[in-house]
Formats: sequence, C-alpha cells, structure tokens
Amino acid sequence: MDRELLLEIGCEELPASWLPGLTQQLGEVVLAQLRERRLPADSPAETFSTPRRLTARIARLAERQTDLDELITGPPVSAAFSPEGAPTPAATGFAARHGVEVSALERVETPKGAYLAVRKKQRSKAAVDVLPDVLAGALRGLSFPKLMHWDALLDDGRGELQFGRPIRWILFVYGGRVVPFTIARTSAAQSGSVQDVISGAMTYGHRFLTTSGRAGRAIKVRTFDDYKARLLENFVILQRSDRHDKIARELDAKAQRLHGRVSRVVRGESGLLQEVPDLVEYPSVVAGTFGPEFLELPEEVLTTTLIHHQHYFPVESEDGRLKNAFLAVINNELDNERTIARNAERVVTARLRDARFFWETDRKVTLESRLDRLGTLLFHKKLGTYAEKALRIERLARRVAQDGFGQPEQAAGLAATAARLAKADLTTDMVREFTELQGTIGGIYAREEGQPEEVWKTIYFHYLPVGVEADTAPSRAQLGRAAATWAAVSLADRLDTLVGLFAAGEKPTGSRDPFGLRRAAQATVKVLSDLGATAGVSRGLGVKELVAWAFEPYLAVLQPQADWQRLLFDFLVERQSHLLERRGYRYDEIRAVLPEHAEELRPAATLRRVEALSKARQQPAFEALAVLFKRVKNITRDFTAEDGPVSFASLKDALREPAEQALLAELERLSPKIELAVEQDQHLAGMNHLAQLHGAVDRFFVDVLVMADDRRLRTARLTLLKTLKDMVLKAAGDISEIAPEQA
Repeated sequence: MDRELLLEIGCEELPASWLPGLTQQLGEVVLAQLRERRLPADSPAETFSTPRRLTARIARLAERQTDLDELITGPPVSAAFSPEGAPTPAATGFAARHGVEVSALERVETPKGAYLAVRKKQRSKAAVDVLPDVLAGALRGLSFPKLMHWDALLDDGRGELQFGRPIRWILFVYGGRVVPFTIARTSAAQSGSVQDVISGAMTYGHRFLTTSGRAGRAIKVRTFDDYKARLLENFVILQRSDRHDKIARELDAKAQRLHGRVSRVVRGESGLLQEVPDLVEYPSVVAGTFGPEFLELPEEVLTTTLIHHQHYFPVESEDGRLKNAFLAVINNELDNERTIARNAERVVTARLRDARFFWETDRKVTLESRLDRLGTLLFHKKLGTYAEKALRIERLARRVAQDGFGQPEQAAGLAATAARLAKADLTTDMVREFTELQGTIGGIYAREEGQPEEVWKTIYFHYLPVGVEADTAPSRAQLGRAAATWAAVSLADRLDTLVGLFAAGEKPTGSRDPFGLRRAAQATVKVLSDLGATAGVSRGLGVKELVAWAFEPYLAVLQPQADWQRLLFDFLVERQSHLLERRGYRYDEIRAVLPEHAEELRPAATLRRVEALSKARQQPAFEALAVLFKRVKNITRDFTAEDGPVSFASLKDALREPAEQALLAELERLSPKIELAVEQDQHLAGMNHLAQLHGAVDRFFVDVLVMADDRRLRTARLTLLKTLKDMVLKAAGDISEIAPEQA
C-alpha cells in the first residue's frame, strides 16, 4: 500500500534569489535518495517554498523497499585461478570485498567468456526504517551559494552538517506518522535555548500574524491537505504562484487608486515582481508618496532608489511619466496600513534627499575634470589604475571605429571622447552610494553638460549588453546616432579587460570568475555578431586583429603569461558557441561553422553562416552532400598539393574518367557563383549552389578509384577532391558535422 510522504525543512529566512533553485533541487534530491534506497515513488515530488521553509510532498510512496537481487561480475575465470586450480589474488580479493568465501562465488557465461560473480540478496526494509537515511542524504545533497556552520551534526558518519541557514524545525511525516530524525547540536552549542532539532508533525505559522493564540506557534498536521490549509489559517501562503498572483492583483488595484499604473521598468526589466513573492509568506501591498520636488531627479535615480534599494514599485501615469508615489509589498496584514506607509515614506524620502544632494553636488564639476581622480582607483595590480584604462580604451575605441568600422574621423573622435569619459562617474558620490547607476549616471551627467548624443548615449549604455539574445538591450532605436560609437567603446572596454587580464594570468577557472571575464567575452561576441543589426556596421571584424590592437599598450608594461592568446581565442570561441546555442541553433550546426583555428573567429560571419546552414540542411541534396563530404575529408586528410593552387585547365588534362570530368565541370561552373556569394555574405545562396554538386560527387565515388596506381592520376584526383573540400569549407564550413550518424 502506498502512503503520503510530507517533508518540511523550517529554517531562518533564506535569500529570495536562492529559493527558485532550492525548490527545484529539493524534489530532485529527495527522489534521487529514494531511488538509491530502492523506495519507489508512484507519484512525482511536489515542492514548495517560502522564505522560512522548503517543502516536499510525494502523494504515493511504497511502504517497503524493493528486494535486492543483484549479480555483481568480477574477474574472468582464467585470471581467477592458477593452472592447478588454486584461487589467485584476483579471486580472493573480489570475494573479500563482498564479504563471501571464494567457494560461494558463481561462474557466469558472458559474450567475453566465463567470469566469477557474486549474487547479493537483501530483503526489503520498511519505508519508515529507510526514510531517515533518505532525509540525511537530502540534507547533504542540497547545494547553496554559501554554506553556514551552525554547530549541527548528523549521525551518518560524516559529522558536521553545513546548511544555507540554520534549521529550526523538521516536519517529517509518512502515512500520518512521524518519521524519527534528529539533527544533533554540538556540546559547545547546547544550552537552554539551543537544542537538538527533532522531527515531528509540527509546522509553524507566520511570525507576526495570528487569528488566535500566539503568533508563530506550533501547528500539528498529519496530511499535506491539512498542512496547506492550516498554514493558510495561520497566514502562510505556501504556493509561490498564489503569492505572486495576490501581489500582482493588489499592485494593480492600488496603482489604479493612485490614478496610475505600475511602472513599465518593473514590468519589463527589473525582475522585481518575480523576486518579491520569495520575500514574504503573506503579502499585502501598501501605497506611499514622496515629495513632488524629487521628480526633478532623473527617472533612473528614482527607480534605482525605489527598486534596487527598497524593493518598492514605482508608479507612473498613463503617459509613462513617474508619479510621486510607490507601492510596497509587506509581509503583514493591512490593519495599520497608514502607519506602515508613513514608515516607508520616511525611508524613501531620506534616500531621495541623499540622491538629490549627490545629483546637485556631482554636477558642480565636469566629467573631464574627474579624470585625474581615476588615478586613485586601481583596476588591477598588474594593469594599473582606471586612469590608465581610460587612456587605453580611448585609443582603442578610436581605432575600432576608424579602422574596424570604417567610420569618418569625426565619428572616431566622438568614440574616443566617450571612451575617455566612460569611467569618470566611478569617482562621483552618486555611484559610490548607488553602484547600480555606474555608466548610466555618467551618461546622464554628460547629457547635462551638453555632450553630443553620440557621446552621452555611448557612456549611458557602454556596460551593455549583459546577455547574448538578439533582442538584448540596447536596441538600435535606443542608441540612435550613437550606435556605431557605442559599439566601438563597448568593444574597446571589454577587449582591454579580456586581453589585459588573460595576459596577466587571470583566466577564469571552473565556477571562479572574479573579474567577470565570461560576461565580458559574451558581450564581445554579442556586439561583434550583431554589428549590422545594432550598430549599422557592415564590416565583419575578426577577433585576431582586435586582440592585437588591444594588446599594443601592454607591450612595454606587461610580461604576458605563456600561451595567453591561445587561451583567450579558445575562450571567445566557447562564448560564441554559447551565443549560438542560446539562439536555438543545433549543436552539430554550431560545430560545423566554428573555425578550425580559434584565432580565425569572425562572429558576424559565423552567425550569418549558421543561419544559412540551418536553412540549407533542410534540402535533401545538401544533407546528402554532407554525408559524401565526410569521405572527401577522410581521403584528403593527409594530402597537400605539391605545386600550390592548380588550375581547372591543368586538372582537365590530367583526369580521364567521365565521372571525374563531370565533377570538374560542375566545380568550374559553380565556383564563380559560390565565390561571389561568399564575398557578398549571401551564405544561403552559396550553400544552395553547393547542393547542386551532390549528384556529380556521388557519381564520382561510384565510378572512380581515387587511389589509382598511376601517381600522376592519383595526385590529380586528390587535388580535385581537395579543391572541392576547400570550396565547401569556405562557403559552408565543415558540413560533415551535420551528416547523420549512420552515414
């Protein structure tokens, strides 16, 4: 008979950003532990969370383990016994490992011959006897961004139990009965108020709210339905989606009463509405206001103060302008709404007064006059200060704009100006207090100073993009005339960081990336991939020339680490692969278009090629050509033309068979068309031309023996195939990657 398993881990408040991942993890870990201990679950694990609890429920779990009847294969019989029949160390060791005598081992026949084996049989145990081990394994198996030592021990032979936050209670019920489990506390921690955590049939309601009795008191439950209902009676909404919907409804209602709506910034960019349900157990919404004089501050300052610092929702009017009002999600009922609102208003007003002071003070000096202060901020001990970085990216941005993008001198000069001023806001009071505004506030200050649009928008957006999706901000419409200038500065900033830090030996390792080099590399390949769409630049820059330009200022001041360039190029190719994967391309298509040599990466061309390949492979002839191309690659792998490039005319004189003459004629006919398509970035057209080669290549392999005895003829045939291979690689990449596996 199946019974219900209910587990709740009650702990101190967990950070909101942890909860989505932990909620999913809990179900996966519990099911994995049940499988490991042969306890079959006949229903999926349902998981829930609030800031103070992680909950898992399995509606139907077997009462007993399945019996274990396992045959474990050991050494081959030929190695297990000597010619005289005595057991060798291989046999005795295998028997000892499994706690049996050699005489108890079985002989089993396998396709590889006779082997020794031991049969393990173990009778099943009752679920209640196994579940404590399941919970111990689950507690050990949960991973957290940070672990805490809290003087806790588990009796599982591994000693101390670290956890994301201290555990305060455990609800562990199977079939309505408590499963015994204890988390012991160390003797140093034991006191009247610090004791062992013992499982029970008790959960706890809201810390501050109650309909009767003491808030946060223990609540006895036996089933999940009872558990969920009793929590709700005690002001805990267990289902995250229910908390989210309640917040969204009340936000809209409160905003309408203020004759406005929740700001588009919250709806679109900040993710605040996704975060606040994990901050509260019983959400309510209160409305507050602040002085209308603060609306003179830039909108970015107001929204940063409200959203990032207070987790409040700005309110805007129907025309999209901010109102002097906000909405706050609280973990309480609204009996004293006005008092709560007044307290929130006092905090917001204090923060806005600070922001207004910084706004007025910072603008008393120009960004240009702040450049000297950048010399007091260290970028990296081997790479100097931010003042030195500003000079490097100024030169690099000018070169990227002029030599890389083909922009006129005036545009290159604007890029250089924007790059020089881009980091100046790091010395402002506003950024010291509101770090989220770096770059953004610099652009606003530049706008207030009367800098051209190309300069202030470049500074404003130069920390973007932060994602690799095609629609990641900034868009062409947002950038306006600053599109090419922004691209030059954004690239210069990231390339200076990547080149300098890789050369200094600071490459990322595993999950460790303290300098954000993955983000920098992703932004680099994103900007380069989308230059045409975002910046209106038609030139497809390669990473090799950009890295060389970026390293020039370091030549005289830095002794680079060995092999840093190869590591950086490989890193950029890896990020390009990530970008293409995130945009939905298949992995075999990505492998096909990535360059054989990482330094040859040209992100824009790579993106256009994979787009074309994704469409071209839908033609049966093209995929069939990919199958044949595998043979072409294999045959020509070690072949190098002896006399350099060979003309079609010379090949025509050397070849004999009609099938090879036909393939040569097709190559001669299609070669100019394919070359033109590649030059004009018409990759799909080039691949469509390639598909026409399928019939001729197929006939060639049917009728022609490539490795002929005649050396001159063999060389001519290999040269023909190598010409075909080079043409395919240039126009479509290594299309053998997309050939079906069985080919």
